[in-house]
Amino acid sequence: MKQICVLGSTGSIGTQTLDVIRAIGRDPGFEMEVTALAAGGARPRLFAQQIAEFRPRLAVVYDTAKAEEVKELARSLSADHPLTTEFVSGMEGLDQAASAPFVDTVVTSLVGMIGIEPTVSAIRSGKTIALANKETLVCAGALIKELADQRKVRILPVDSEHGAVFQCLQGVDHENLKKIWLTASGGPFRGFSREQLEKVTLSQALHHPTWSMGAKITIDSATLMNKGLEMIEAKWLFDVDIDQVQPIIHPQSLVHSMIELRDGSVLAQLGPTDMRLPIEVALTYPKRGKAVVEPLDFRKVSAMTFEEIDEKVFPATAMAREAMKEGGLCPAVFNAANEIAVDRFRKGQIGFCDIYRLADKALSAGIGKGYANRNYSLEEVLQIRQQVENWL
Repeated sequence: MKQICVLGSTGSIGTQTLDVIRAIGRDPGFEMEVTALAAGGARPRLFAQQIAEFRPRLAVVYDTAKAEEVKELARSLSADHPLTTEFVSGMEGLDQAASAPFVDTVVTSLVGMIGIEPTVSAIRSGKTIALANKETLVCAGALIKELADQRKVRILPVDSEHGAVFQCLQGVDHENLKKIWLTASGGPFRGFSREQLEKVTLSQALHHPTWSMGAKITIDSATLMNKGLEMIEAKWLFDVDIDQVQPIIHPQSLVHSMIELRDGSVLAQLGPTDMRLPIEVALTYPKRGKAVVEPLDFRKVSAMTFEEIDEKVFPATAMAREAMKEGGLCPAVFNAANEIAVDRFRKGQIGFCDIYRLADKALSAGIGKGYANRNYSLEEVLQIRQQVENWL
């Protein structure tokens, strides 16, 4: 039986992970037990309901101010069958859950750089990582890969694009891999001019045409920052040069990504626009479970189209490529600047295109201050956000 910790259980990936566990977690050969749950605390009732349902050995509320509320709610929902769950909070609580001896697989679906430290704790403890927190590899890819190799820890991608590449690579020798094609829906503003983007509102940016996701990642999809971060993540996950990672617009979101081999063959992974499929692949690997989502019916697929990204209008992918080539802490600077800019955009403090401007400003400052092409420590990575905040 797999003993699973879900970090970020009330978010989009976390809730769908629990959906998958409900669907297959009792099937012979796929038994799963949720032994630890962690959430930020913004949705206390939902988290309490999850605790009451799955009855984990450990529950973590990152926001210490919400910890007591969650505990009381969970206990009231379990009055007929009292909980034995231990409640902890803060970053120490996240690290405790990620490294707990009664956990063997950690689903890291916390949003933002908050997910880096507990993921490191999980790797150091030898856990299998089902990775949905792209910031971990974007900000600290060299450290994470070195540590995972030392501890012989497997990192299984949960993002639909990286999960697709992972599936396509099964049985393929690395030397035969020429290029990774990362597909992108194009978001709600595909075809917009830069002038049109300048006028985009928050409500427009939060309306994604294909996927249902949290606010931060939805805005990242609208700016294509998400695709830029995924390019960096793919570089570390699949041990390729950043120039081997090619983003491409695919509005129908049926092809989740492709790999091109040196003989010219292209292998693609297709499926419905439902994150439960890549989550299931990661949780059941190396086996295949049952269908938890309705498969594609190709009789109903009218067309599949692909378009090049206009990087003059949507510069995020070009900026990500630059940050990765500069190396060192520059990708972490780029990511932190985007997090800060998105937060300011959501608060109405800046416009949509200011997200690009702030990221570019921070990236230039980071490079100028000697953050490029050098080794770095985990402590430096964790301090980057505050430094970028000061620059901006």
